[in-house]
Amino acid sequence: MASLTEWKVPSALQPRTQDYGFDLDRSLSAVVGLHSIVPADAYSAATLGPERGGNGVVIDNGLVLTIGYLITEAETIWLHHGDGRVTQGHPLGVDQESGFGLVQALGSLDIDPLPIGSSGEALIGDRVVVGGVGGRTRSLAGRIAAKQEFAGYWEYALDEAIFTYPSHPNWGGTGLISSTGELIGIGSLQIERAAEGRNEHLNMMVPIDLLKPVIDDLRKFGRVNKPPRPWLGVFTAEFEGKVVVAGTSARGPAARAELKEGDVLVAVNGERVTSQREFYRRVWALGPAGVDVPLTLYREGDTFNVVVTSTDRSRLQKKPRLH
Repeated sequence: MASLTEWKVPSALQPRTQDYGFDLDRSLSAVVGLHSIVPADAYSAATLGPERGGNGVVIDNGLVLTIGYLITEAETIWLHHGDGRVTQGHPLGVDQESGFGLVQALGSLDIDPLPIGSSGEALIGDRVVVGGVGGRTRSLAGRIAAKQEFAGYWEYALDEAIFTYPSHPNWGGTGLISSTGELIGIGSLQIERAAEGRNEHLNMMVPIDLLKPVIDDLRKFGRVNKPPRPWLGVFTAEFEGKVVVAGTSARGPAARAELKEGDVLVAVNGERVTSQREFYRRVWALGPAGVDVPLTLYREGDTFNVVVTSTDRSRLQKKPRLH
């Protein structure tokens, strides 16, 4: 595999030491590269691939925080230091609700952890650094463009995500560093928005405050110690006040119930839905994974009801193996 640090952020977008009141280089040294190998027969391999690369942030002695999709079902993880060293890691767990993933280094990283701050105190317009492995040349100087709810097509929603501008080109698992040198988020996605007659790219960051209630469980159990949310295995799109089925996950409950691409999800348990976030919240409110989910669908001129028996998505995924 080629080095994870062979590219550079354009020099005009790189953070400058003099613009920050903390030791920028020391803070960025806490960002490591992450390379995961996933078995070809893993459930997520078809959608996320058998090899995944991104970033992670050292937050404790050998503990690396990243975005969960990089390590889901990973069999082998390599942590790449900015100076070229490589350390093997072990996936501790993934929190499906926030999207965070934790990795334990299996050797000494010899890296000072990045202190955890408060994402709730971050303000729109604040100056931030989006840190990637390799220091300033692979990191980006940016600002917080928005703090608002977010819903993803894969049954995922946050009450408040952080959006930064401009977009980091290797956003997965990047560290969102505040103007005081603290970690306030982890990079998850790149999105587009219209701005002054053109489209601009933003990064969606998962706020660090979502980690604080779950980190102890992830370290001890590999998952949050509470009943998992119901999962249907449906991909959705939002269009003109309608929630539409964009696809279904193989062997998932929605596929077994024969939901089809193009179906309009009219209601959950008799309550009308007009947005992805509303759809997910109504499903999750019915109870834990395993609960029956009554849906009203519209298909080719017909409106009808179907009951989908939800499941825990992690049951379909391979568990981490101890090294």
